[in-house]
Parts: sequence; C-alpha cells; structure tokens
Amino acid sequence: MPIINVQLIEGRPPEKIGEVIENITNTVSETLDAPKENIRVIVTEIPKTHWGKEGKPVSER
Repeated sequence: MPIINVQLIEGRPPEKIGEVIENITNTVSETLDAPKENIRVIVTEIPKTHWGKEGKPVSER
C-alpha cells in the first residue's frame, strides 16, 4: 500500500488540495500498477511562520 506524504505551505484552497490528492493518486496508480483504493495521500499544511527560506520564516518575506 503506497503512502505518500506531501508538505505544503498553508493557504491553498481546499479544491486545490483535492486536485493534488487526485493527481498524485492517479500518477502513483498508473506508475506502480496499484489499485487506487490502496493508495494513501497525506497532505500536511505548514504555517508560514514554521517554514523557513534563506534564514527567515516565509511569513516575513
């Protein structure tokens, strides 16, 4: 059973998260010849204050 973890900066609309889950599921299913019902996708949204880039939180950029 494939389990895929995706981490994103928070703030995207729920529809976009749904599209990511669907697209990843389809790609993994086709690539691994795995039934879609066996694929799990976990999306974790990280607050901008907890994501750093170039030494600063993204919330300060």
